[in-house]
Formats: sequence, C-alpha cells, structure tokens
Amino acid sequence: METEKLGVVFVIDDEEHIRTAIEQTFELRNFEVQSFSHAHQLLNQLSDTWPGVVISDINMPKMDGHQLMAEVKNIDPDIPTILLTGFGDISMAVNAMRNGAYDFIEKPFNNDDLVDTVKRALDKRALVLENRQLKQEIETHCLPGPRILGNSPNIVQMRNILNQVMDAPADIMIDGETGTGKELVARYLHDHSIRRDSNFVALNCGAIPENIIESELFGAEKGAYTGADKKRIGKFEYANGGTLFLDEIESTPMSLQVKLLRVLEERKVVRLGANEGIDLDVRVIAATKVDLLELCEQGLFREDLYYRLNLVKVDIPPLRERIEDVPLLFLHFARVASARYKKELIPLSQEHKTQLLSYSWPGNVRELRNLAERYILLGEAAAFNFNKSTSSNSMLSSMGLTQRVEFFEKFLIEEALASNEGCIKDTMEELNLARKTLYDKMKKYELERTTYQ
Repeated sequence: METEKLGVVFVIDDEEHIRTAIEQTFELRNFEVQSFSHAHQLLNQLSDTWPGVVISDINMPKMDGHQLMAEVKNIDPDIPTILLTGFGDISMAVNAMRNGAYDFIEKPFNNDDLVDTVKRALDKRALVLENRQLKQEIETHCLPGPRILGNSPNIVQMRNILNQVMDAPADIMIDGETGTGKELVARYLHDHSIRRDSNFVALNCGAIPENIIESELFGAEKGAYTGADKKRIGKFEYANGGTLFLDEIESTPMSLQVKLLRVLEERKVVRLGANEGIDLDVRVIAATKVDLLELCEQGLFREDLYYRLNLVKVDIPPLRERIEDVPLLFLHFARVASARYKKELIPLSQEHKTQLLSYSWPGNVRELRNLAERYILLGEAAAFNFNKSTSSNSMLSSMGLTQRVEFFEKFLIEEALASNEGCIKDTMEELNLARKTLYDKMKKYELERTTYQ
C-alpha cells in the first residue's frame, strides 16, 4: 500500500546535477517533487490554492531567484520560497528575507537541514490554506441569503464544492431527489456569488405547457405568434447578468433542447420573431430528479445538452443519508415556524427525538419542514404520526452501543448549541460541561458554533 506523500516541493536550478540531487533527496523521504530548469515552467503550475514549497537557486540566467520569488508573490504572497546560493553573504540574506523569502540557505547545504526547513514551510502553507478556507466559510455564513445547514460529511463536501465554483462562470447541474432542496442550493450559489446584485430567475420546465415554453425562455416580439400583442422578455434575457435556474430540466421537449443548447454555447438569445441576437452574461443552473444519462440512452434527452449542462455536477444527498443533520434542521424549521405563526416553541420529548432519527424521510427536507410546521401549529401529539414500523429499519438499529452513545451525545450537543444560538457559555451551563470538555467534544464531532448562530 502506497503511503501518503508528505508534501509538494518544486525545485528550480539551472544546473541539472543539483536539481537531480535535491529531487532524489526529497523523493527518498516520500515527498512529491518536480524539478524545473526554466522559471516559466514552474510559474505556470502555481496558483493561490497550490499547497507546496518552492526551492530556487538565486544565480540563474534570464530570471534569477529574486525575480522568480517576486513572480511567485504575485500569484500568492504566502507561497513559501526557499532560496539557495553558492555566493551568499549577510547582506544578500537580509535582502532576501526582507523581500519575503521563507529562508535562505548557502550551498553546499546539509540535506537534513534543507528537509527540516521544507517541512516547517509546508506546515505554514497548510495553516495558511486552512485559515483561508475557514475565513471563507465564516464569511459565507455571515452573508445574507440562504444557508445550507448540516455537519454530515456529504453535506460538508457539497458545501465545499459549491464554495469552489461560487464565482466561476460555469453552468451547473444539480441532481437530487424531490424535496432535497435543489432550488435552495441554486439560490445559495446565486446569493453568495458576484452575481447576487442581478436577477435570480427560476423556471420549472415541467410546469410550463410545451406550446409556450419557448417564448417563456427566449422571449417574443409583438406579432411573433397568434396572441402575441406585445413584446415579451424571456427568462434568459431577464436573468442577464445573474442566474437562470431551470428545474426539472428533463421535462424540456426534444425540439426545445436543440435551441437551448445553441443559446448555452453561443451565449446569445434571439426572441421569437426577431433577427437580432442579445448577448448574454448569465449562469445557468439546471436541476433534475432523474438519471439524465439514462434518459439519453433511451433517446429522451439530448446527450450533447447533457454534457454541456454537466460541466459541474452537484449531488444533494437525500435526508436518509444525512440523518445526523435531522435534529438541527428540525429545530431550524421549528424556529422559523414559531416566529411566523407567533406560537411558542416547546422542546420535543425524548420519544419523538428518537423517532426523528428512526424515520427514513421519503419526502426529504421538505417533509421534515412540513412536520416542524405541523408541530408548531398543532402540537406534538398531532404532528408525530409516523409509521413506527420504520424504526426497525432505522440507522440506529445497525449501531453498536458505543456508536449509539456517541450519536446521541452529538445530538444533545447540537440541540444545546442550536437552542442557545451558538453561545458557548450558555451551552456549557445547559449541559453542565467545562469549557474545555465542550470544545473537545465539538472538535470530536466537527461542530462549529457559527453554524447555530
């Protein structure tokens, strides 16, 4: 079994034997190493998310180490650069450090010393990237607009994907069962992106009659068809600068799919009855609840349109696959309903807390939200009428004692954090836990207080 690499190291030196020696030194110690003889080769592979360290000679033709370091800093000022030279002196070292070098090492160098320096630099780089990600997550949570709640691994992974493509000019395909929140995910992408100040336009393709969906999407000039007594602005044009969300994309007629593909490829729309095209700057987010590739194989959906829309694919997990998020989601929906209907939020009984975790949720998040609203409006007894036979097939029944204890411990901590809106002091008092104990358990279960604020 191959062991995990310790880190990424780029080496640049105009002398081949030195490059080879350094490369072998790090390969033998299980690092991922690439060596370069020209600066542009190295620079083309760097980015502000690159996780490695650059080792560069100073005295090189065309672009020396100081110049290279300046170019690296333009890409990301926090990429550690270690400079090597056989002609070093104190003033050169001071100048290099002042300009942002991570370290300055004279040739000939001790291999172990160089490796130790690189390890420290990699640790620093990893910390910088981790802090950036955390900062981005905190900023996203603090922004107005929809939030995607949950701490289950598949929801965390989905949020990471969404945050990576947030501002990318790429069309996106959302795949999820009915009730999983496909429009919420689309709105999350729009409201937290650079397009947030322009329109978010949603169209359910399955709810529009086939004879008018073309004019709905592309618009129409006055007189373009019988009954067109005035100019109509289509959804593409209305969403220009923003986001167009096409739900149930599988419902679009085959005749329309050809025209839709052309608009997506040319980024230009022509109203029915018009000759002039309108340039588009719009991100299209399509959503489906079926296997589109299977429809392609059946000849019911165009394969070229499928691949055009499927540039970035986001899978929303069904609620049964993120059951640990149910308590948090239920409390959130109950709070919203309590405020809307101006009715008191009464804590759930332990029996019904267990029932929440034992149910398979065929209607997904939508069903859970409806239950929370019924609970607020009608009370606990009337709201909780699940078929209790489902509990025999629940996730809990497959757990051992230790897993069940941990599951309920996490549930209780989440419930306390949520009821106290993320306040650590109040949560400590409610659970009668010391601050360090609470923090340790939150770290164990990967809980962030900002999620509950």
